[in-house]
Amino acid sequence: MKKKLAMLLTLALAASSLAACGGSDSAATTTAAAAETTAAAGGETKAEGTQAAASGEDAFASLGDFTMMVGHAQPEGNPRYVSMEKFAEDVAAKTNGHVTVEVFGNGQLGTEKEMLEQVVAGTVQGMRGGQFDFSPRLLMFTLPFLAQNRAQVTALLQSDLAKKVCAEAEAETGTVIINLCDAGGWRQFSNGKHPITKPEDLQGLKMRTNGMNTIDKTFIALGATTTTIPYSDLYMGLKTGVADGQENPWVNVEGMKFYEVQKYFTEVNYQFHPDPFYVNAAWWNGLPQEYRDIISECATEMGTYNDQLIDENQEAAKQVVIDAGCEVYEPSEEELKAFQDAVQVVYDQCVEEGIMTAEELKEMQDIVANTK
Repeated sequence: MKKKLAMLLTLALAASSLAACGGSDSAATTTAAAAETTAAAGGETKAEGTQAAASGEDAFASLGDFTMMVGHAQPEGNPRYVSMEKFAEDVAAKTNGHVTVEVFGNGQLGTEKEMLEQVVAGTVQGMRGGQFDFSPRLLMFTLPFLAQNRAQVTALLQSDLAKKVCAEAEAETGTVIINLCDAGGWRQFSNGKHPITKPEDLQGLKMRTNGMNTIDKTFIALGATTTTIPYSDLYMGLKTGVADGQENPWVNVEGMKFYEVQKYFTEVNYQFHPDPFYVNAAWWNGLPQEYRDIISECATEMGTYNDQLIDENQEAAKQVVIDAGCEVYEPSEEELKAFQDAVQVVYDQCVEEGIMTAEELKEMQDIVANTK
């Protein structure tokens, strides 16, 4: 009798194990079989066994296992890198390990454009970064001097307008944008030639850009010429003189050590970049709804944490640049207005090109004006 009971219990355990690895239909079948076996062994009833399975510790066993490969370009220690690691940990914890997020930072999977192409193709499930080639309407949020503080940035990125622009991505690119946060904080100018204290100081300088429309337009409006260099190659491009200068947030300047190959910085706070988290739409829509809800929740928490890290680290990163012997110029309010006036043409150009409508520009300006 004991031998028979042991055999029945072994069969029940085996059936439960199979339920943890199978799909929803097979899991339901094996759970029912396990309940009947336990009842036959003189234990709990079939109904009790089914109820126990339903209220067990692993609520996601029947949904299957998924792996999400995500790439980005930032190095270890950068807010994007740190917040992505937290995102991976949170998703694993909240899905009981059934969704694994594999994060490849520091440009391991290629440039931001290459990574986005991989997401569109479905060879990589997701990427984070200020890459707007496939979603150019996001450029409306990168207008020079559009916002002046964190509250205004957050209001813009969480607005109905931002949600509308993100929703356009699926139909146009086959990607879903599951979060939109700050790509690195306020962006500053630097170069290796001389201090930049007024727009005229940019004339004749060859400034590196990532190819972003609004950055190119801004530098051209200020009298500079532009050259496109991938982010991962920028340090060497500045060192060898391929470009005289560049623009990036303090946290990026510190993380990539641009202060080693640049002498003069201007804290102009001229632009912030949205940081879209692109996910392949076909993969995303193939996930169980429970997993989509959890991943979306974790992505929202990640975005908040990312922006918090940026705010906490900006001044410290700036101090690293100063301690390295670089000159940091802080324009007066009047001097900043000269830069702002010089780039107003960029607003008109973006409306003319269809990046935004005049009504959408007014909507963004109203959001900023109504946010303290």
